[in-house]
Amino acid sequence: MNLDLPSKEAKLIVDYSVSVQKGETVVIWGSTESIPLVKELYREVIKAGGHPITKLDVPGLPYIMYSEGKSFQLRHPNPLLLYLVKNVDVAIRIRAPSNPEEISNIDTKKTSKYSRSFAEFYQTFFQRQATGALKWIVAPYPTEGAAQHAKMSYEEYWNLVEKSLFLDKIDPIGEWKELSRKQQIYCDFLDNADKIRIKNKGTDLEFSVKGRKWLNFDGKKDLPDGEIFTGPIEDSANGYITFSFPGVYQGQTLEKIYLKFKNGQVIEAKTSTNQNLLDEILRIPGSDRIGEFGIGTNPTMDKYIKNILFDEKIAGTIHLALGLGYPDTGSKNKGEIHWDILTDMRDEGEIYSDGKLIYQKGVFLI
Repeated sequence: MNLDLPSKEAKLIVDYSVSVQKGETVVIWGSTESIPLVKELYREVIKAGGHPITKLDVPGLPYIMYSEGKSFQLRHPNPLLLYLVKNVDVAIRIRAPSNPEEISNIDTKKTSKYSRSFAEFYQTFFQRQATGALKWIVAPYPTEGAAQHAKMSYEEYWNLVEKSLFLDKIDPIGEWKELSRKQQIYCDFLDNADKIRIKNKGTDLEFSVKGRKWLNFDGKKDLPDGEIFTGPIEDSANGYITFSFPGVYQGQTLEKIYLKFKNGQVIEAKTSTNQNLLDEILRIPGSDRIGEFGIGTNPTMDKYIKNILFDEKIAGTIHLALGLGYPDTGSKNKGEIHWDILTDMRDEGEIYSDGKLIYQKGVFLI
């Protein structure tokens, strides 16, 4: 277990991911579990000439809000977060949960109300990052809780974080630049595409991406990273898709999700667990349409760990996000949530672009 991980990760984030410049205001938002990384990030921001501010979450507070909060409190937007997302130049969000299952037994109606209180936050965030006014990164810090959630030892999880961020390499930034180069080839090709068709077990889904921009996520938005994605034309999806991996929403797990689309809208939705939750999600404005279609490319990961920050990057998987789309892809979906669900393409999955097979069994053919 490499104890230099916090300092190496901090350097990667500040120097490469968000490239902090002199005079920029930088919020470092983590939890008390991530203090070693927060301190190193603070140090690196100071070195870069930025103005660091910190926000630390306390484990256990979400449970108190969900279990004891009244409806008007659950729906209340957090004014501090709104101020930060509207005013800082750089946002560094550290994911370091002490107990990822903390709210798994909370009534789904409460979790839905609370998630919708972030609507203005996410809309502002997506708009500012699309124009370049806000640089941001979401990154992990290993915790015992996250390791247990992934069914790993703490040391195994620590090593997973190091490997998936290329921090075990001599030149991590060089590794990210090389992945970026490869991904840009796919993006350039798909920028000229119109019809995308996905075929897989229990899946035959088609939609249009004509005129939409494909984004290359190469370690400058998420860590770990490694995906390309776009926002499909909102009324173009037709067909059906079965997700091989569980969907996780506000700590709740939904197994074997099946969605059927007509003219962009979900017209049928099933899950083997938590059907009421799936129905509740789809009633949230905008969440019955696709905001994002993404393809994972990170070669260092091959195991699903029920953590979307990692899972959606697995090479050989694809994901759809229901709800809010990235404006910089051209997406016009204004949903109140952004919920990613993924499926494995490595056995028999195929992707066609305007009738041409471009991806088979988890591998690009272009």
